[in-house]
Amino acid sequence: MKRPILIHPDPRLKKVVDPVTDVTDELRKVADDMLETMYDAPGIGLAGPQIGLMSRLIVLDCVKDENESPRPLVMFNPKVIAASDEKSVYEEGCLSIPEQYAEVERPAEVTVEWMDRDGNPQSETFDKLWATCVQHEIDHLDGKLFIDYLSPMKRQMMTRKSQKLKRERARA
Repeated sequence: MKRPILIHPDPRLKKVVDPVTDVTDELRKVADDMLETMYDAPGIGLAGPQIGLMSRLIVLDCVKDENESPRPLVMFNPKVIAASDEKSVYEEGCLSIPEQYAEVERPAEVTVEWMDRDGNPQSETFDKLWATCVQHEIDHLDGKLFIDYLSPMKRQMMTRKSQKLKRERARA
């Protein structure tokens, strides 16, 4: 089931969310809904707070090549445990800040630990787009948006555009 995506500014997007203590069938169903919502948007990542779920859950799939099989990842309590000194810059966007993009610098490579949908511990090192995406989604769990990395003026401009879009959608 597709879920509505919260649009910035929404106070829930700025909150640090709670860890998942037990991976339940209900949370697995929410993860499936999040993947469906993400693919439909279309996007490459989605975090719990973006659908109003105040739990540490993210989904992502950065496979863009139509000849490659999708690689949906579901991560409960993801945590960056190592980050490279080397940086990379990607133009980031966000399903909660539609139609707006900006370059953000982040570590080029990160190692992440998480629990999978069966509650088993996992760990993987990500680079390129995957590294950017997983960091972007984990930021959501800590109440941080990609625009928080921008200058105050750029951030304010994007927030205004987002507010305008939110008003237009509410009227529609």
